[in-house]
Amino acid sequence: MLAHLTSDKGEAIPITPVTRDGFAAWLVAAGEADRNWLKATGFAAEPGKLGLLPGPGGRLARILVGVAPDDPLWSLAALPETLPEGRYALDAASWDAATTTKAVLGWALGTYAFTRYKERKRGFATLVWPERADRAEIERLTLGIFLARDLINTPAEDMGPAELAAAAKALAERSGAACSVIVGDDLLAMNYRTVHAVGRASVRPPCLIDLRWGSETAPKVTLVGKGVCFDSGGLDLKPAAGMKLMKKDMGGAAILLGLAGVLIDAKLPIRLRLLIPAVENAVSANAFRPMDVIRTRSGKTVEIGNTDAEGRLILCDALAEADSEKPDLIVDAATLTGAARVALGPDLPALFCNDEALAEGLLSAGVAEADPLWRMPLWQPYRKLLDSKVADLNNVADSPFAGSVIAALYLAEFVAPTTPWAHLDVMAWNGSARPGRPEGGEAMALRALYAHIKKRFG
Repeated sequence: MLAHLTSDKGEAIPITPVTRDGFAAWLVAAGEADRNWLKATGFAAEPGKLGLLPGPGGRLARILVGVAPDDPLWSLAALPETLPEGRYALDAASWDAATTTKAVLGWALGTYAFTRYKERKRGFATLVWPERADRAEIERLTLGIFLARDLINTPAEDMGPAELAAAAKALAERSGAACSVIVGDDLLAMNYRTVHAVGRASVRPPCLIDLRWGSETAPKVTLVGKGVCFDSGGLDLKPAAGMKLMKKDMGGAAILLGLAGVLIDAKLPIRLRLLIPAVENAVSANAFRPMDVIRTRSGKTVEIGNTDAEGRLILCDALAEADSEKPDLIVDAATLTGAARVALGPDLPALFCNDEALAEGLLSAGVAEADPLWRMPLWQPYRKLLDSKVADLNNVADSPFAGSVIAALYLAEFVAPTTPWAHLDVMAWNGSARPGRPEGGEAMALRALYAHIKKRFG
């Protein structure tokens, strides 16, 4: 249940969305008093602007909200924060079920607040569930996104590998999935050597989280999320500015854990597997070192060119395991490179993909769900930049260019070319607040991934 959406249809103030083009027609049908009031207050149905219509006794009778005709998702998202606490009802006779569902999802996303350490001073406005809204879809997406945001926003002191594993176990318990965790030196015994190497310097042992759900005969969809709960850079230590936001370096794991919950709740006919290598990249006497050589799960050896390129190291073992089952789809998500942010900025995840149909499906879903991705090239001529004189490959290139492409090419070494695979390099963070998207952790690409998987397998 969502706290700020209610089935109680008691006295509620109506909210009427209007576009600029439709405002003139609305005015014609309105009463003279309302027309005069809106003219006096300067309301012109600009997107995001409110027109507050008074009723008898000075009470608020109706709210007009300016909306863009092509942006239903965020059209109501600011209202839970900006409207006074109370009950409101959507009056949008021209909206179909799909538009209503998107708008109410935006309202729900606008009610998020991270309150683990500090309570809000005021509550949110409450919306009566519109009859045309797909309530189940809105609830599952909202809860999945809120889970991801909560995990990313939690400081590393309270969100280490064990706590991330506990979140996965909690999801498994309430959804009927199975979840196992390989911890500490058991990773060596089970041949997850790069996961162990990256995480062994921390007093909080590394682990591999493995969640499974669905019929074993259904199409296999495997998700792999980067779970670096804090990244100091290791011995190639980050500067203070580069380390400040590293509590979000498990954002890929958080997003895919939230997505897993959505997929399970939707009961899609898939065999879902979620793999999360969870570590803290710390500094101590036993930290892995530059120029060390590690044998990965796939059997390939990797020379450590830089200990701050640790995400691809833990992902490569998880991807090798994922690919060993020959799934119908592998998706990994990771806060992997600053280079992707330089190329595309903080709001646009980079998509690397070895399958044209998969890439097109994800890009189309991103546009349809207002959750955009941008495709980047797996440019094979750059592969030689990962060559090593002493190992099968290095984890970084000496070149300062094309950092996100180099990282994706490294990961591609551990997935068969015949396995449909998508790699998302995400920011997982809103640097500033916008309607429905508060500053802090963000489940970037979750809605696009869900929409594509649902269309492809559902």
